[in-house]
Amino acid sequence: MTPQRSTPLFIGLFLVALAILLTLGTWQVQRLGWKEDLIATVNERIASAPAPLAEVEQTFARTGDVDYLPTIVEGEFQHVGERHFFATHEGRSGYFIYTPLALDDGRLLLVNRGFVPFELKDPAQRASGQVEGRQTIVGLARDPLDGKPSWIVPDNDLQKNVFYWKDLEAMAATSGVGRREDYLGFFVDANDAANPGGLPVGGVTLINISNNHMQYIITWYGLAFALVCVMAAWLWRRRKP
Repeated sequence: MTPQRSTPLFIGLFLVALAILLTLGTWQVQRLGWKEDLIATVNERIASAPAPLAEVEQTFARTGDVDYLPTIVEGEFQHVGERHFFATHEGRSGYFIYTPLALDDGRLLLVNRGFVPFELKDPAQRASGQVEGRQTIVGLARDPLDGKPSWIVPDNDLQKNVFYWKDLEAMAATSGVGRREDYLGFFVDANDAANPGGLPVGGVTLINISNNHMQYIITWYGLAFALVCVMAAWLWRRRKP
């Protein structure tokens, strides 16, 4: 291919590559704005006073989003129906214990009571923490997931009662407590109030929303700028005799 014929091809490839890099950079600018709004919303929510469960329900019915809203609920734990979500806490492997809480009106709410080590999955080995009677729980409401977060995440093992992602539908259906339609459509993560025997360890909610979009913006726009410089230098050299 002669230099004269190669020039349009190179310019065309340059324009395509430049358009891709600028599109990626612009997309990250939009994502940065969305992430900053999300972080501001979460910070505002967790700083607010716990709201009655009825208010959280109204918000969920209206918006479908109650993530990190502080709430206070009362009811009686149905320990026979606890579900085990595989997790790590402070460097140890184990489970978050999701237990149905029977509300005064007969409905049920799945509460993440906290963490237990891997070897204490069996409730009989932590009987003192299986509190009985009416309880008052202060915690954070959490939205359900729309589906499995990624193909990398293993499927939930319903037979062994081991969940690798928070499938509210499956947790409710396999708990053996009540009917699926009896359960509220969101979870509550209990705070760090001490349980008898020290287990489960409450207050395990991670509030760490990463925001790396500015780095991506610099990367994509920086590559676009470098590409323009390279192309300009190449065209300048071709103009020389």
